[in-house]
Amino acid sequence: MVLTAASIAIVLSLALAGPAPAQDAAPTIGPRLRQDTAIEAALEAIRADEPRTLQDQARICEVEAPPFKEMKRGELYAQLLREAGLTNVRTDKEGNVLGELIGAQPRPHLVFAAHLDTVFPEGTDVRVTREGTVMRGPGIGDDCRGLAVVLAVARTMVTQGIKVPGTITFVGNVGEEGLGDLRGVKYLFHESMKGRIDRFVSVDGTGYGITHIAVGSLRYRVTFKGPGGHSYGAFGRSNPLHALGRAVETISDFEVPLDPKTTFNVGRIGGGTSVNSIPFDAWMEVDMRSADASALQLLDTKFHKAVDDAVRAEDARWNQRMLSVDKALVGNRPAGRTAAEAPIVRAAVSVTEALGLPVSLDEGSTDSNLPMSLGIPAITIDGGGRGRDAHALTESFDSTDSWKGTQRALLLAIALAQP
Repeated sequence: MVLTAASIAIVLSLALAGPAPAQDAAPTIGPRLRQDTAIEAALEAIRADEPRTLQDQARICEVEAPPFKEMKRGELYAQLLREAGLTNVRTDKEGNVLGELIGAQPRPHLVFAAHLDTVFPEGTDVRVTREGTVMRGPGIGDDCRGLAVVLAVARTMVTQGIKVPGTITFVGNVGEEGLGDLRGVKYLFHESMKGRIDRFVSVDGTGYGITHIAVGSLRYRVTFKGPGGHSYGAFGRSNPLHALGRAVETISDFEVPLDPKTTFNVGRIGGGTSVNSIPFDAWMEVDMRSADASALQLLDTKFHKAVDDAVRAEDARWNQRMLSVDKALVGNRPAGRTAAEAPIVRAAVSVTEALGLPVSLDEGSTDSNLPMSLGIPAITIDGGGRGRDAHALTESFDSTDSWKGTQRALLLAIALAQP
């Protein structure tokens, strides 16, 4: 099936309109696309094929993908993209899996992505169970749902013969969670697809939200070091773990703004060798976030001062100069935003409304942070359905009417592949 004259007319009118009229067209593109019988047939095919999408969701989820070890899931996803009919399916040097739907012209070039990795360590039981409409398994919503939706959109566009002017690259990317530090999308934008991405959509999580504000984050692994020694025989030496405690106490009392929401968290600590030894090192991992770059920078300055002051205070307590500290930046997600008035956001709102779904403009920390920080139009959309307990072993996904999320993703992909 190919696009009818009605949708071809839409495509040509957008292509000939130029940047300003295209922006004006964004709020109405959803209803206009739905006037085309081929697109309506594709939307119905999405609905009918949702059981297969859910099967893919479970199948993908049952291949573990711990941080920095996404290879096995990536291999499966590459196979599924080939079976969907995409061309030039490949895995780049960072581990991202890519497949292309070539349009009539190379631009605009849309990247439609979901992330392969989970927060769960190697060896986690990733079997998926089902009870009625509810699926349970670690990562079933975040982001096995996104991966299944991206795959379903690609497959439907191929099988239904949906042709668009621009080119779409469908991606399963690595490194979104935890200390992955967006390494997958960073590689896409700075290396493998540098200068060739015009628009970016990430499908991440469940529901129907549209994330257009990027919550930035800075993450540190802080290591306090000293000579150590016997807890009795060497008593009086500066203690790295005590210095860590001083730093945590100061950090816990930070005053931060409510608007823009700015947060801090000491998430992990460790160190020492035994209860009767002064540690020779102690470490902590710290996460700080804000959607406002200046607020995040101010918090970062306070954090550095708190750590340095803690070292000095511990040494002063024992009249020593024994301690040192290493503050390793292990995560840097830039803050940013795509304006609510931007064409990509207006298009997402339009297709959401065209399907009778609720519109929710949100903020969050996703793969879209990176392109937003580069000034490239980008958003993250939810994949439909209802999720609970993300990042927990008890994570679940209720698939009631989840096909609506897949339909929205399809309409948005078609809309954003227009000039």
